[in-house]
Amino acid sequence: MPLFYQQDINEETRLAVWKIVEPASFFLETVSLTKEITHPHKRLQHLAGRYLLGYLFPDFPSEAIAIADTRKPFLPDEQYHFSISHCGDYAAAIVSRTDRVGIDIELLTPRVEKIKHKFLHPDELLMLQQSAVDPITLLTLLWSAKEAMFKWWGNGDVDFSEVLRIYELPDKPEGTLKTSFVKEQTYPLILHYQLHGNLTLVWTKGEG
Repeated sequence: MPLFYQQDINEETRLAVWKIVEPASFFLETVSLTKEITHPHKRLQHLAGRYLLGYLFPDFPSEAIAIADTRKPFLPDEQYHFSISHCGDYAAAIVSRTDRVGIDIELLTPRVEKIKHKFLHPDELLMLQQSAVDPITLLTLLWSAKEAMFKWWGNGDVDFSEVLRIYELPDKPEGTLKTSFVKEQTYPLILHYQLHGNLTLVWTKGEG
């Protein structure tokens, strides 16, 4: 079983990362494909993410998942809050009975260098210049952090550079970051991050 990583955050919240090596038929034994996905690898990613929901909480009602106008999947009765992410051959999911959650995984990529001014605030760009961490690692991790915050919010488009704010930069392979979501009012958030080789993992939870 290619479970790459799992963490029981507390009794109410769990997350896991899956390394996808199975064919679609493996996931289809327990997960239904509710929409047409023609690209084979994207179909695998979708199925692996949904598979993880039931893996983390066996009573998770995957068949009840609805899609909001913002394209965020959710359960209408909010029995569980959840977030899914995938990249390459990996899928990640976080599920909570009590808190709004967000998760993101990314493979290190130099492409983030070209878009850093679009998702980083000028203050964050200044901190970036003063950091000794490898810039591609750091930029990918910051992009992943803002994606996790965006998924936590789940209510549509936001300006990543102005609304999603990060006040400190990571300086070790695992830790937390102080951040906030600034839109009409300020929602402080703690992001938890880990580096696994060339893979970043970031998650957050909070009432919001």
